[in-house]
Amino acid sequence: MPTPTDAAGTQPAPAPSSSSPSNPVIEFVDVEKRFGDNIVLKDLNFQVARGERVTLIGPSGSGKTTILRLVMTLEELTGGYIYIDGQPLTHENRDGKRVPVSKKQQKSLRTRIGMVFQQFNLFPNMTVLENIIEAPVHVLGRPKKDAVAKAHSLLEQVGLPDKANAHPTSLSGGQQQRVAIARALAMDPEILLLDEVTSALDPEVVDDVLNILREVADTTNVTMLIVTHEMGFARDVSHKVMMFDGGHVIEEGRPEKIFTNPDQERTKKFLGAVLGD
Repeated sequence: MPTPTDAAGTQPAPAPSSSSPSNPVIEFVDVEKRFGDNIVLKDLNFQVARGERVTLIGPSGSGKTTILRLVMTLEELTGGYIYIDGQPLTHENRDGKRVPVSKKQQKSLRTRIGMVFQQFNLFPNMTVLENIIEAPVHVLGRPKKDAVAKAHSLLEQVGLPDKANAHPTSLSGGQQQRVAIARALAMDPEILLLDEVTSALDPEVVDDVLNILREVADTTNVTMLIVTHEMGFARDVSHKVMMFDGGHVIEEGRPEKIFTNPDQERTKKFLGAVLGD
């Protein structure tokens, strides 16, 4: 199995210095998600440590994006529990009963999480600057002046310093995705969810977007949960890779192990198909 690398030959990500299995930032406990009669996730249990970058790989329909949407509270749990920093995100076990948490608690935890989507999800009626400052001002209550200053700094970081007053419809797909990354980072998230962020982009701009995310990974301690088919990127930035199939984790480990010598035949076949082996 060939080992995916990037052009710069980036070394595998070092283990997060603050990882602590006893204090996960994200924890799934007996999670189940159904869409009608279709069971997408069942009895799913896993943890993500603080500062850890975990990539979910596997065939389409295996439940990877659903996991991100559950953490983002864009989908509702059918069963089980998700904890953020040890606090229940949507439901808790109270006297043996599974009950919803308060909307206030859910909203508070939700502000710690940022997500970058496949299709950018920018507000077309707002300028780039307005898109970036919307949540910091109206959700976090930050002074507009501070939010604007941070937005300009982030636009510089993603290579779009002159696009603050542009509207998303005037931007290319790669530019829109860079704005979406800036928007997510403007919330100073503790957790960053990345859902196939390059799948809607032209091939020639994929590296630009991935390099920005590599820089975020290299320069921050943000916890990342990543869904991608860009295996070189997964190899470079991940501390752990989890292989999903049929709503279950069938294998997990350090990227150098998963990509070079996976244990499961299903993982070998999937990577062979993706990497063209």
